[in-house]
Amino acid sequence: MSALNEAARPLTRLSARDRLADFVELTKPRVTSLVLVTTFVGFYLGSQGPIDLVLLLNTLLGTALVAAGTSALNQYIEREEDGLMLRTRRRPLPAGRMDPAHALAFATTTSVAGLLHLLLTVNLLTAGLASLTLLSYVFVYTPLKRVSSLCTLVGAIPGALPPLGGWTAAQGGIAAGGIALFAILFVWQLPHSLSIAILYRDDYARGGFRLLPVVDRDGGTTGRQILAHCLVLLPLSLVPSVLAVAGVVYFYGALVLGLLLTACAVPILFDATARAARRMLLASVVYLPILLCLMALDRTQPR
Repeated sequence: MSALNEAARPLTRLSARDRLADFVELTKPRVTSLVLVTTFVGFYLGSQGPIDLVLLLNTLLGTALVAAGTSALNQYIEREEDGLMLRTRRRPLPAGRMDPAHALAFATTTSVAGLLHLLLTVNLLTAGLASLTLLSYVFVYTPLKRVSSLCTLVGAIPGALPPLGGWTAAQGGIAAGGIALFAILFVWQLPHSLSIAILYRDDYARGGFRLLPVVDRDGGTTGRQILAHCLVLLPLSLVPSVLAVAGVVYFYGALVLGLLLTACAVPILFDATARAARRMLLASVVYLPILLCLMALDRTQPR
């Protein structure tokens, strides 16, 4: 879609309620919710003694604004590609329900407000990590999706930074426990994201995105990647117990969860079908919240 055609296309007239709903949709509420959950867990695990509720709320508010702004910037940049894909063509921008200039203004204002809030009410390090999340997602991962299948690996970095940001908000510095959280989220995202990419392979190809399942048509490399990362995640998920961030209950719970997740990855190794990918996706969606809950419930003093 050319800029001229985009400018000439009439916008759909909406009620105030529908327009508000479109701005909310720009923030990708489910993604933002996951960011807040992982940030909360990082803050909780990193807290020494009682939880500082004011600091926690300021951390979550600033993080939510940055996450929402990042998602909105992503949709602004990818509005043409979204218009080509079935699963995204009804979003506000490709559907013509919102002026791109309004979306950009909203995204920029929200992002800057979140970063300033973290800087003024939390600390410089947490604001810096949030800045890194935004910059790496919008200006590295987003354009890389159209160039290389390595985009999934790169995109896992901003996705894994929120729990580390929660940790630094509580402690004021980076420690081994926070790095372990980052590593767990980083590795978990790879089988999760690749499963989604298998399910929407044709749609991603239509949008011009070079995700691994798009370029790996027989699925062999994708299947090996998914299984390999599940195998890496299995011992990695036990590290919080080794570091005494979580206890023995978490250790055995994480071990069982890791074995079950790996078992779901095995069928994709032989045949990367939509059915196998859907099972793997469901397993990954169930795995993470249970793992995080176990970690929080079996918390010990952070190191």
